[in-house]
Amino acid sequence: MRICIISDLHFKYSKPNAEDIENSTIILEFLESIKGKYDLLILAGDIFDLWFDWNFTIIKQYFPLLVKLYEISQSSCRIVHISGNHDFWFGDFLPEYLKIELKDECFRITADGWKILVCHGDTHTVNDLRYQIFRRFIRIPLMKRMFGLLHPDLALGLGSKLSRSSRARKDPPPLRRRKNSGLMSFAESQIKQGKADIVVMGHSHYPELVPIQNGFYANCGDWISHHSFVEIISGEIRIQHYNKYKGDTA
Repeated sequence: MRICIISDLHFKYSKPNAEDIENSTIILEFLESIKGKYDLLILAGDIFDLWFDWNFTIIKQYFPLLVKLYEISQSSCRIVHISGNHDFWFGDFLPEYLKIELKDECFRITADGWKILVCHGDTHTVNDLRYQIFRRFIRIPLMKRMFGLLHPDLALGLGSKLSRSSRARKDPPPLRRRKNSGLMSFAESQIKQGKADIVVMGHSHYPELVPIQNGFYANCGDWISHHSFVEIISGEIRIQHYNKYKGDTA
């Protein structure tokens, strides 16, 4: 089986700067390059900088990305999206119009003899109580209903401020490592308990592949600094980096 796992694209809809525009171009080039290449594409969260389904409205700035995902889904590739900490307010648009399966917490699959678990990772950080409280609060169904009552321009303006605030929060490296150590610990527990052989996450924005007993912990990295993803081909796992100049992986 041919599997590609990507996370943390943070595709922007509001006031993108030059770097955002360049990254968006790279993302679209990459998605164009993988049409027909994989059997399964797993979107492991924070693909969109914010998502919301209104009854009659979608965010037009996402149109190029949505077109690429639709084209991939039409190339006999199954697509699964796992909620991240930026994109979780989904309705019926992705599954009905793009045939993308939605998973809230995680996705499990067995392929080529490997038990594979994929999740975004934000629920497994440690020393991050403020975020965990906020996460529970923002996902209350009442919050989604209230957000949906706002005019899209107002709602997305508010969402942009929240998203920008989240990205701007810079933890010092030691604290960031402690927080993200929870991802590794979770992967290790899943593998040691026999619940998974390969655990793949995002969220940390740092690509890595770590052997654990007879399995692996992998992190997809991001498409802001690394342009990295996880590839599992016929049971062989590796971290790949997209080369924007050659249009291939390196």
